[in-house]
Amino acid sequence: MEERRRMNYTVQREILDEGELDDIAKKSDFKPSFCDKLAKSARCSGPKAKSCLLRTVPVASWLPRYSFKQDALGDLISGISVGIMQLPQGMAYALLASVPPVFGLYSSFYPVLIYFIFGTSKHISIGTYAVMSVMIGGVTERIAPDSNFMIWDNVTNSSIIDTVARDAERVRAAAAVTFMSGLFQILLGVVQFGFVVTYLSEPLVRGYTTGAAIHVIVSQLKYTFGISPLRYSGPLSLIYTVLEVCHLLPKTNIGTLVVSIVSIVGLILAKELNTYLSKKLPVPIPVELIAIIIATVISWQVNLEMKYGVDVVGEIPSGLQPPVVPAVSLFSQVIGDAFALSVVGYGIAISLGRIFALKYGYKVDSNQELIALGLSNSIGGIFQCFAISCSMSRSLVQESSGGKTQVAGALSAVVILFITLWIGRLFEELPKAVLAAIILVNLHGMMKQFLDIPALWRSNKIDMLVWIATFLLTVVLNPDLGLAASIAFSMLTVIFRTQLPKYSLLGQVEDTDIYKPVEEYDQVRQVPGILIFRSSATLYFANAEMYQEALGKKSGIDITKILSAKKKLAAKRKRHEKRNAKRAEKEPKRNGVQMQEEPDLEQHKKISVIQMDDEPDPSLPRAIILDLSPVNFLDTVGVKTLQSIRRDYGEIGIMVVFAGCQTGVVKNLETGGFFNDKVKKSCLFSTIHDAVLHCQSARSASRDPEAQVVVDLTATRF
Repeated sequence: MEERRRMNYTVQREILDEGELDDIAKKSDFKPSFCDKLAKSARCSGPKAKSCLLRTVPVASWLPRYSFKQDALGDLISGISVGIMQLPQGMAYALLASVPPVFGLYSSFYPVLIYFIFGTSKHISIGTYAVMSVMIGGVTERIAPDSNFMIWDNVTNSSIIDTVARDAERVRAAAAVTFMSGLFQILLGVVQFGFVVTYLSEPLVRGYTTGAAIHVIVSQLKYTFGISPLRYSGPLSLIYTVLEVCHLLPKTNIGTLVVSIVSIVGLILAKELNTYLSKKLPVPIPVELIAIIIATVISWQVNLEMKYGVDVVGEIPSGLQPPVVPAVSLFSQVIGDAFALSVVGYGIAISLGRIFALKYGYKVDSNQELIALGLSNSIGGIFQCFAISCSMSRSLVQESSGGKTQVAGALSAVVILFITLWIGRLFEELPKAVLAAIILVNLHGMMKQFLDIPALWRSNKIDMLVWIATFLLTVVLNPDLGLAASIAFSMLTVIFRTQLPKYSLLGQVEDTDIYKPVEEYDQVRQVPGILIFRSSATLYFANAEMYQEALGKKSGIDITKILSAKKKLAAKRKRHEKRNAKRAEKEPKRNGVQMQEEPDLEQHKKISVIQMDDEPDPSLPRAIILDLSPVNFLDTVGVKTLQSIRRDYGEIGIMVVFAGCQTGVVKNLETGGFFNDKVKKSCLFSTIHDAVLHCQSARSASRDPEAQVVVDLTATRF
């Protein structure tokens, strides 16, 4: 391997502290007032209004420039492929939401068209999503449980469920929570709150979706085995549901179980074949569509519902539903669920959208995505849709089949519209067990996320802990409470890491102005008489005390003990002076001699005095440099900590200066009252090297104040 060419450079200048640097660089103190900012933002012009319009309605910026020659064919094939996938997934995920399957088709139509107009991602497929659907299902079954709709059947002399009334109430609940989640997203987008997604780290999102997938699997067991377990809600509900399912296993419907097994095995084999032929086929085989067509035909010919008691989809009304005002009376019951849905849906969509944007070189506006998803959900709620987000499987198909823009999404909505208006009734005999099988097989990607655990163990154990904690909290507390608890746990890990930073003593790399931790480099040595201390985290109330303790431990200076001994010595000296003064007053009185204004020299010789050494201990460093380059802010406790360190070490003759202060830190010091008549900006330096040379020249400068020190950054040795 060819050795890299080394280039030398030499810089000669005076040592500069922050005050001198501000003067040379002409630091500007101008800050526009709030009124100026408000007036500037409210000022309107033609170009600004046009830019605002194009930013709010992105389709108006890219659709006029749409290239039919380059993009139309790919978008057409992609739109048809995704639309075909939307059919089985929409119906299947409607079961997760505990609403009739046709409402899954509505949710695959209206929101997709809205996102086409307002969205900024070119490749994500908006529509039903398993995690969102299971969260909606928790809301609908909590508000409209089966027990509220039991009626007496005179034919069978037993209680049965009024499914029509129950489903109608569940649709109202789903529409209400969807509408409210959309309002939350719009509000967050308007106030530029898109950065909220930064609190959803990748390990948290993947752990959360894996935990939600477990809820999805458990929720589909009743369709897989043909049983009717009780519905539980709240923490530990998943465990209670599993126990209930195990209790009802002897009552399994054999016909339903056979349909489920055959469907799952067939789908797995077909998907493996799809994967094997993926490089040879221009478009993936629509496995789910083929499965529901075959299952519907067999169910219709064999009459599975009547002969074997297999539960089927049932009546699917043709046409679209008229808009309905959401039930305002339900808002108070679903406000927490709505906020959780808004955050989860946005987090999943923006995460996948950024992946595609990075791959294809365009930008996704996080705040506009919030508004687009909010409008999709709020308008969708008016048309009785349930909450939507981005599906990874459909997005990958949309991209791999040639989709270049959201025209592909609009075309998929047209496919769903065609199916809803004319073909939907053909699927009334479709067994629900087949839809459950489609859901379970599609979760195999989420189950592979368990492989994150060993990978994170090797790369970052804290992230692995976040993943596992998020998964367990989601499973135990349900997706809504689990998300809040997971974010709180993730924030605690950040606080925990700032409370336990790495503390280092720095030394100089020979013949350079570079300083590195002495415990990590063999050819780095400490500057004689100067201790350079660095913490890897910012300095604030949670770690301020540990910062002082670490400084004392690294320097070997027990500042509390030294100051205590010094105070005791000063107190002892004062007591001796008082005792000797009293003795000196009494001595002349006993001899009958009046006190004179000038004490006799011989008298003073009899007085014992405790001498205190003003020279610093040679075993102690002459100066301490605190490298504050990792510190991005200081609170009042942090400012007081630095004041205390400078004061305490100064009392024992050790100079304390600061290096690498960011502009915000300097401002925190100014507003925190750090500077006064005695403490100026001359104790702050932009670089460690400046601070080192200042400390080295302090003694010579005190002897010769006119001496000028020149910094040679390439040849300075100590």
